[in-house]
Amino acid sequence: MSQRRKFIKKTLFGSAVLIPGVNHALPIFQPSSKPADGPLILSTWNHGIPANAAAISAYKKSGSIVDAVEIGVKDTELDMENLSVGLQGLPDREGITTLDASIMTGDGSCGSVAFVRQVKHPISLARAVMEKTPHVMLAGEGARQFAVSQGFPIEEEKLSPKAQKAYDEWKKTSKYKPVINIENHDTIGMIGMDNKGNFAGSCTTSGLAYKMHGRVGDSPIIGAGLYVDNEVGAATATGLGESIIRICGSFLIVELMRQGRSPQEACEEAVRRLISKNKKDIADIQAGFLAINKEGQVGAFAVQPGFNFAQATLSNNDLIDSKSHF
Repeated sequence: MSQRRKFIKKTLFGSAVLIPGVNHALPIFQPSSKPADGPLILSTWNHGIPANAAAISAYKKSGSIVDAVEIGVKDTELDMENLSVGLQGLPDREGITTLDASIMTGDGSCGSVAFVRQVKHPISLARAVMEKTPHVMLAGEGARQFAVSQGFPIEEEKLSPKAQKAYDEWKKTSKYKPVINIENHDTIGMIGMDNKGNFAGSCTTSGLAYKMHGRVGDSPIIGAGLYVDNEVGAATATGLGESIIRICGSFLIVELMRQGRSPQEACEEAVRRLISKNKKDIADIQAGFLAINKEGQVGAFAVQPGFNFAQATLSNNDLIDSKSHF
């Protein structure tokens, strides 16, 4: 068993992990109020365990929830075992890896980058867009030029060994069809709340493997893959980006919470809306949502079984199975 798998099978802080595939009754830790001594962090999929650990460590150093959600997902952007985030991710059908990312804070500040090449940390570039430009989104060559102007290293454009092997195999048929919880396992979304009730979120991905060159998913689109509002809470999404964009999924969840729905109720309603707008292809679609509200309650729900997420405080870091519509 690899060291990474051993790591994921236990929590960083000694609490038991809920193993995917076991029929849990959604035993999500739901504090009745915001944590008194530090942040509450949620992130998508099992790579959320090490990402949460990095986020908690960053928060301890700076006390900033924005630092936490940026540095947390940077861990995943560097994970060479992950073929759906970072420059090691699987390429588009032209054999080129392009990246998308967004970051947002509870006061409405946000930044994103889309269709970026040769930048190791698109989440940090998105933060630079948020903090150093009058814009929200930069794309393609313009985003790369901005990266150069900000001193970001431009990496050699070369597929990782695992990605190259997978791409060479794909070219034998050049056929594309999403595979539930594999092909759609394409993002890390992270949302967090500090002990003062401030929210921040991040989302980063290399997108769907073998996508058309130029395709952009939900991850860099504020309101689709990520939305944060200090008055209400935060939400993030993962899965087939087109299906999430069609319903402005994360914004929808935050607005439902604003109207009084719990995070769990809001995530479930978002999934129902998504299914209603994607009926034709729903058997091939996975999408999952995470949410936190001002009270520190959390919610998670997916279209298909198999979605899990990591939840961390200063004392716990647990991997939890989400319930699903089907």
